[in-house]
Amino acid sequence: LQLVEFGGGLVQPGGSQVLSCQASGFTLDYYAMGWFRQAPGKEREKVACVSSTGQTISYADSVNGRFTISRDMQENTVYLQLDSLKPEDTAVYYCAARRTGSPIDSRCPGGLYNTWGQGTQVTVSS
Repeated sequence: LQLVEFGGGLVQPGGSQVLSCQASGFTLDYYAMGWFRQAPGKEREKVACVSSTGQTISYADSVNGRFTISRDMQENTVYLQLDSLKPEDTAVYYCAARRTGSPIDSRCPGGLYNTWGQGTQVTVSS
């Protein structure tokens, strides 16, 4: 089971970026998915999570209204659209997966997730 993130890089404040997370070795049909981030010197925090069917989504207050999580079952990929980026969004972003029997479970504590990608750096700076 492997998750690989794509995207990331340097973007100016107020800009946008798209991160993608592609799964290999398994299909995401029965997996809730999440994006998390960790800034230097800080603990990992949740960004957004989506249920296995996409029916329910939860966002951290700090990104609600600016970031959008989505999933494409055919592409076996989860996306994170980042808009109106701020310098405080600078972090390594990780995607994660956990198998779930509920189609509406979008709980987001990082400890629930057991498959993680390697992370991709997002830097917001002028």
